[in-house]
Amino acid sequence: MSFAEYADHDGLGLASLVKKGEVTPLELVDAAIERAERHNGTLNAIVYEAYDEAREAAKGDLPDGPFKGVPFLIKDLGTEVKGWPRTSGSKFVANIVDDHDSTLVQRFRAAGTVLFGKTNTPEYGITGTTESRLLGPCRNPWDPNRISGGSSGGAASAVGAGILPLAHASDGLGSIRIPAACCGLVGMKVTRDRNPQ
Repeated sequence: MSFAEYADHDGLGLASLVKKGEVTPLELVDAAIERAERHNGTLNAIVYEAYDEAREAAKGDLPDGPFKGVPFLIKDLGTEVKGWPRTSGSKFVANIVDDHDSTLVQRFRAAGTVLFGKTNTPEYGITGTTESRLLGPCRNPWDPNRISGGSSGGAASAVGAGILPLAHASDGLGSIRIPAACCGLVGMKVTRDRNPQ
């Protein structure tokens, strides 16, 4: 699948291609990984790579959800993914490895997404820019000399760069909306407590 074809589809569009048998989940994951490898050295949007795990999941029997086969990234802030490190952007908790999936991650998996890594976030998601001593600065996909916003800057940078069509984010005081504005995207803060964390 060429870059133009992949980038022409949103998450539902890619899932529709999988449903029609026009593309496999593995092809989508490989396309996302290829784009991540092309752009992430500059952007520092993805701070944990689970590419092999994603490829194995994409080859398996995925749930028949609305985003079946669609590559997906998790923000590295407070959201547990079994077997993955969770740093919250802080050197003080950098060695935590979760032993379970959070309820939200369970729902993402049930929707058919294929998780392939974690995105950059500032320390504890506190600032409106994504840069921490542990993870380093995340850059804007339109101009790497500019910020990607925060605290979901890694998610916005990855989506803005066309690595994938959608990603997990969270928002207390603008952490979805600020990066969306910085990276030329739409970011919606859902009703408080609508999604479990």
